[in-house]
Amino acid sequence: MRVTQRVKRILDNYESDNPGTKSNLARILMEGKLGGTGKLVILPVDQGFEHGPARSFAPNPPAYDPQYHFALAIEAGLSAYAAPLGMIEMGAASFAGAIPTILKLNSSNSLATSKDQAVTGSVRDALRLGCAAIGFTIYPGSEYAFPQMEELRGLAEEAKASGLAVVVWSYPRGPNLDKDGETAIDICAYAAHMAALLGAHIIKVKPPTAHLSLEAAKKVYEKQQIDISTMAKRVEHVVQCCFGGKRLVVFSGGENTGTEQLLETVRGVRDGGANGSIIGRNTFQRPKEEALALLSKIIEIYQGRA
Repeated sequence: MRVTQRVKRILDNYESDNPGTKSNLARILMEGKLGGTGKLVILPVDQGFEHGPARSFAPNPPAYDPQYHFALAIEAGLSAYAAPLGMIEMGAASFAGAIPTILKLNSSNSLATSKDQAVTGSVRDALRLGCAAIGFTIYPGSEYAFPQMEELRGLAEEAKASGLAVVVWSYPRGPNLDKDGETAIDICAYAAHMAALLGAHIIKVKPPTAHLSLEAAKKVYEKQQIDISTMAKRVEHVVQCCFGGKRLVVFSGGENTGTEQLLETVRGVRDGGANGSIIGRNTFQRPKEEALALLSKIIEIYQGRA
């Protein structure tokens, strides 16, 4: 596998990792139409767990089939495909070696009342299925945040020892955060930093708003005159909070939005110096040709051509 100088520089930031883990990071960074650029577009499909099958797939019925998502990610030229155990198992043999996969090891569901996640896969599963990485969600601010961090610590140690990369979804929520607080710039940056501290190779957070949630943080942002006036500036700050930009940071597509709004957010992510996007519902809920056209446009943005 050819590795570009840009990717080699990124790998140099992960000083403690073994050749196996770095090779799997390189697999993701060298895959698809953005391969070698240091930019990523990943397809995550864990929404069936999170929201239920009809809410997730009824807008585009072919998406009920897990193999549809493998094919969509491959045809679009994406960097990786992330999903829970059953979905990866459904295409592991048919698409072996065709695209790097990320096994999502924990999930929530909309029937539960607690802001927690159940561990639904293992590092052994990821190795058996030929995955390049494991994925794990933490909820900073939740009353379950500490047990989740402890679960992640153990799984990340095992994954790294086995040569796998670690992707962390860091989504703030909990009794002290209202809806605005969950995507506030100070909270988003804090959540991203926590993921870096927990040893994530790739950090996934939501696009931040200009809202400041914590009074103590607000005073610092104002005193230090941290510029959060645009999406690009807010993304730049989140990236800075991930070890001065030495960790890979990608942003979700968020709720199902209009095409132009989504593309404007992607441009802000690009201009802020982040490594890319991890976009699910905004793509797989559209008819395939429409999804491919949208993903092509997103890739062009990260290539600097749109």
